[in-house]
Amino acid sequence: MRRFVRRGVPAAVVAIAVAATATAASGAAYVMTSAPKAAPTPQAAAKKAVPAATSVVPASEKPSALKRVVPPDFLVISGKPVTSRQLGRVERLKHVRDLITVDAGAVSLQGGRANVFAVDPVRFRSWTPPGTATDDGLWTALGKNQFVVSDDVQGRLGLRTGMQYAIQGKTQLMATMGGAGSLGLPGINVLVGRDTGRRIGLLPGIGLLVNAPGADLNTLQTGLRHAIGAQSQIINLHDKAYQPKASKGAPRGKAGSYLELYQQAAATCSGLSWTVLAAIGQIESGHGRNVGPSSAGALGPMQFMPATWKSYGVDGDGDGKADIMDPFDAVPAAAKYLCATGAGRGGSSLSDAIWHYNHSQDYVNGVLSLARAYARRFP
Repeated sequence: MRRFVRRGVPAAVVAIAVAATATAASGAAYVMTSAPKAAPTPQAAAKKAVPAATSVVPASEKPSALKRVVPPDFLVISGKPVTSRQLGRVERLKHVRDLITVDAGAVSLQGGRANVFAVDPVRFRSWTPPGTATDDGLWTALGKNQFVVSDDVQGRLGLRTGMQYAIQGKTQLMATMGGAGSLGLPGINVLVGRDTGRRIGLLPGIGLLVNAPGADLNTLQTGLRHAIGAQSQIINLHDKAYQPKASKGAPRGKAGSYLELYQQAAATCSGLSWTVLAAIGQIESGHGRNVGPSSAGALGPMQFMPATWKSYGVDGDGDGKADIMDPFDAVPAAAKYLCATGAGRGGSSLSDAIWHYNHSQDYVNGVLSLARAYARRFP
């Protein structure tokens, strides 16, 4: 097998001969998911009526629910397959809650080189970034033995969804590209299913993702090295080098990414955490990937009902109009709406405000869980 290829890849990944990597079952960046919007509970229905920013959309129209959040803290690359004994050592480290192994290797694809993880789609999706984890199409494609690439590789290699390409590992296989998204793992730019990975000769179980909320990262990194071995490469995914950066060329004072936009909008409401806006933005539209209209008529990246927008819509970017479809207007409008319903006071008031945004206790629980995951991932 080839070695992992260099193209902005961390030295830790480049240094390893294709011999190991990782996978799992719910959450992610790195974070993950949305609970389907259920009908209001009797307790919720008894609350004071406030126009909902979003409508209750049938679960069949929403991405499959990810019931747990598992943002990865470390990516471990081993020189050989991780053994059950080594996994047991990792599991016993303080604060480790979840871990997952993956098969890995380097391949040739459309005249370029790529680093590949072979994963179980059902288990792995919760370890990926927000928009990716909630994109049902990508995971369905993986389940059909298609492959998924990172956004940068799609652009660099000129790949098109639905087209067949040759993937050359130890053996060559023709496979259909099922889509692209942010994979959230440094140096890893292609995902395939476990069966496809075996067919092209990826090495089994040489990678590991570790989730350890509340852990001291330096202490955990040392523990992981002892557990897996001195030859292992330990990548701290909280390192600044792997954090989202603002888009180059963004107007001064204007957010260059959804992350910055959520942060700026939250600052307009004292006491409101940007992580709540991020959680709502992910659940409602995958950060602008699916702007509706929903079956009930909700629109835009924050899925406002037009009637509610008339009361709470704002001109967030100063272009002279409040556009429900424009994230620079919709995100601050969501902050305004949440603030008006008490979100800045925190505690039960925050829960009530989220419930007013969408009248479902399952929705409230999903937003709060996801917000906590964002807080862990971006402290």
